Amino acid sequence: MLTRLTALPRRTALTLSAIPVLALLGVTAFAPLPFAVAQPGSTADVLGEHKGEQVITIEGAPTRPTEGKLLMTTIAATAPNVEVDLGEVVDAWFRTDRAVMPREAVYPSGDTTEEIEKHNLGEMKKSQGDAVAAALSHLDESPKDVRVGLKMEDIGGPSAGLLFTLGIVDKLDGDGSGGDLTGGRTIAGTGTITADGKVGAVGGVALKVQAAGRDGASVFLVPKAECADAESELPDGVRLIPVTTLDGTVDALRALNTKGKVPSC
Repeated sequence: MLTRLTALPRRTALTLSAIPVLALLGVTAFAPLPFAVAQPGSTADVLGEHKGEQVITIEGAPTRPTEGKLLMTTIAATAPNVEVDLGEVVDAWFRTDRAVMPREAVYPSGDTTEEIEKHNLGEMKKSQGDAVAAALSHLDESPKDVRVGLKMEDIGGPSAGLLFTLGIVDKLDGDGSGGDLTGGRTIAGTGTITADGKVGAVGGVALKVQAAGRDGASVFLVPKAECADAESELPDGVRLIPVTTLDGTVDALRALNTKGKVPSC
């Protein structure tokens, strides 16, 4: 085949060579690919209400009124049962408000939509339990005496753990000196939390920081290991504060309020 093709005039040979390539591209353009396309998602203030219900409720200890906001951030990805084709991948590749991610990085491979939703809600439930434990430990409060409820059932995954924890701390203790932990600001962020207060990395930080800027945040709390991702799409007017532990995060917010030294990426 190669011998016969090279014997043809150059223009004819190139034309014939292009036919299978174009055909392959044509098929690929409409074939489903193993990717998901993500974009900045919604935010929710853990100090306020979500869909008409108070996000954080506390019994057994006095709470304080709060000003400012603590925004948990999300990404919105194509559903696990939605097929993504080449055109969508190429379009997303050249946009800063979109990200192309392997499906298995977004959804467990082989799971149904129902199984994935169940898994994500389970992760959120565990994250909420760890957030309560971390906050009460930080404040030297006993879970036997202080009962904390968290309502955010329609958003799955563990990445709101840090923000839940900070919300509990702000409602119970503020900045420890009578003021708000937020300093009255709109503060956004992301990060998992363990019961002993360690902050963990999450996915989609470059998209989440865009959601934070869109919804009025002036500060974004980012797991330290993901500073570079956050900086890559940092909106004007948003300050990054890298964090690794709950204690360090609270200290950084206090320093921000007193014009002290605040960590930076």
